[in-house]
Amino acid sequence: MGPSQTGALDASVKKQAYAFLEKLSGDDTSAGLHIEPIGGSADNRVRTGRVNDFYRAILFKVQGHAATAHYVYLGVLPHDDAIAFARKARLTVNPVNGIAELIAATEEELAAVPDPAMVAPTVAKPSAAGPAPLLPSYGLDERALVEDLGLDVTLSRAALSATTEDEILTLAGAAVQWQGLALIDLASGSALSDVQTALGVDRGQPAGVSADGEDEQLLRALQHPAAQMQFAFMEDDDELRRAIEDDDFAAWRVFLHPEQRRYATTTYNGPFRLSGGAGTGKTVVLLHRARHLAVQNPTARILLTTYTRNLAEAMKADLRRLDPTVILAANLGDPGIHVSGIDAAVSAVLRAHKGELAEDLEQVLGPRSSEIAGRTPDTVWTDAAGAAGADLPADLRGRVFLATEYAMVVLPAQATSRDAYLTARRPGRGVPLDRKKRIAVWQIVEAYRARASIEGTIDFAEAASVAAAALQRHAYNGRPLDHVLVDEGQDLNPSHWQFLRALAAEGLNDLFLAEDSHQRIYGQRVVLGRYGIKIVGRSQRLKLTYRTTAQNLSYAVGVLAGETGWTDLEDAPENAGHYRSARSGPPPRLLVCSTITEELEAAANTVQEWLSDGVVPETIGILVRDAAGAGQVTRGLDDRDVTVRAVEQGQHKQGQPVVMTMHRAKGMEFSRVLLFGVNAGLMPAEYLLKDLTDADRADTLTRERSLLYVAATRARDELVVTTSGARSAFLPPTRVTESTMAAR
Repeated sequence: MGPSQTGALDASVKKQAYAFLEKLSGDDTSAGLHIEPIGGSADNRVRTGRVNDFYRAILFKVQGHAATAHYVYLGVLPHDDAIAFARKARLTVNPVNGIAELIAATEEELAAVPDPAMVAPTVAKPSAAGPAPLLPSYGLDERALVEDLGLDVTLSRAALSATTEDEILTLAGAAVQWQGLALIDLASGSALSDVQTALGVDRGQPAGVSADGEDEQLLRALQHPAAQMQFAFMEDDDELRRAIEDDDFAAWRVFLHPEQRRYATTTYNGPFRLSGGAGTGKTVVLLHRARHLAVQNPTARILLTTYTRNLAEAMKADLRRLDPTVILAANLGDPGIHVSGIDAAVSAVLRAHKGELAEDLEQVLGPRSSEIAGRTPDTVWTDAAGAAGADLPADLRGRVFLATEYAMVVLPAQATSRDAYLTARRPGRGVPLDRKKRIAVWQIVEAYRARASIEGTIDFAEAASVAAAALQRHAYNGRPLDHVLVDEGQDLNPSHWQFLRALAAEGLNDLFLAEDSHQRIYGQRVVLGRYGIKIVGRSQRLKLTYRTTAQNLSYAVGVLAGETGWTDLEDAPENAGHYRSARSGPPPRLLVCSTITEELEAAANTVQEWLSDGVVPETIGILVRDAAGAGQVTRGLDDRDVTVRAVEQGQHKQGQPVVMTMHRAKGMEFSRVLLFGVNAGLMPAEYLLKDLTDADRADTLTRERSLLYVAATRARDELVVTTSGARSAFLPPTRVTESTMAAR
């Protein structure tokens, strides 16, 4: 199956298309199929078949040596459009690298082909006085692009004359998929050899040198990793049905960059870490890897987990969409893939060991009640500080400092006595504590634990630490899991990592972690090596985003520009400037308003404009800083005859634009995004910055900046930002189309 030309077919035509292909797979000689060659076509393999009186399927018949023919299905079009497309389409093998490519017959005919991906726009060569071409400045020439990499000659010449990344992006968007991605990588400064490696292109092995026939070479070329971004082999009828019925099939199932495919299928001798910016496909790799491990060994016990329940539910839905036949385990430790939030997985382990946790509780928390009746509320820290914190300055008595010290130092060290805390290491805390201050902090910890013991509660970090201790104590019985896959790893705390490490024995494919330090909106900065997870030499980074446009990405990265010292889970520097996009679109818009009334009016006009343009309502996201803002915007838009739906938990329903908090939107994407109320005092939120140490204040500001970056990268096609009053200092000074709303 190849790049779909199906477009927006109604359900009845999709069913007829599936019925056609089902019959084709049974007997391609059936007269009712009307499999017919096209006279005067550029490729004698091309065929059309009768789906109904109006629609025709476009196919390539590849015979090879076998008795059974193979068919490459391109999609369904109205009869005349299908014939016109089929006459010009040609399925070839790239002579340099052996990648199968769908191209147009001649350059002159490109504009007439209905597939925009086969149209190669021209880029005017700069005048002698104009800016210098971009790719030659990196030492690239036509020989490198054509002979070493295998790019089309016409495309290469146009690319070598382009002077900006935007021009390259325009060319890339209209090229054969793998060639476009190669150009984007080269334009960002990637070495030719790195691009070849990422795409699986072997130098010095011409594809045409083979004793096999032309069709056999083509069948082999269709299985090249880079070709599989456009073509997929259907393994059974169910998979074929999903391909026909899924409108977003090409984006979801077929498209997997060779580099991503490698990470999804490689065997690693120990933990592996995959980092990458928003929209670079980390979650897609995780889902494909989970499926790969499950297919390899149907009895394998796999956990796919992340920080929040909402994200876990979204991954479960996407996994079903990827492969409905994969076994989703209902319980942690059952064969198959169990998908859950990290704290739900912790709770599952505690339930499994219910009645025998007294020793584990004492190991982690010291002598206390063995009852676990609920979660300890954050207010207990305030109460404990009030009762036992008189010897500390105000900023060290604050809930944020105390809860963070507890989660980052006390629990990982399993400190159950004052002396254990006095000798515990405090890497990365940023606030020095002398002996006297440590003693005072410990007194508050004791008060906190005493209150929790009386009430029979533990907090989430304590629960993870106790679960990890239980798993370690029962390790002689074997670990409950074979493979653990983690998404959004940057948001997990040390206790979570100790728990995850204890779930699976060290060995092949034990832990696979995806993270992006620029999206850390929960928790503190963590270094994995301190918690028994060693990833030396098993770490890679994705740099190409497929979700948002280059313009939106540039704006979002501009939000991060005010912060330095970004580090990943291995304490290595991470630079968002390396990220690039495979898509182009309009520049973001900033609507500057004087009052909240004007801002609501601007938001209503923007959403109505999108709806009038035919944008599907539920693909419009209005993102706000907090729940109070969500309620205000929902009511304000409703008053202006724009009906929206406020979403708090679970999956949003179809039919209306959605309003949600920026935190809730993490892991989601929308065609259009409106960021409402990006004002000073809200971004960052003033109430979060009160009574903090300098170190905690700096970290809170970093998380707030990351939150705005996350929100901005939810936009697939268009991004609009609104403000009223003083705008947030996080907003980039440029990169937008700015409008000042007139007072009413």
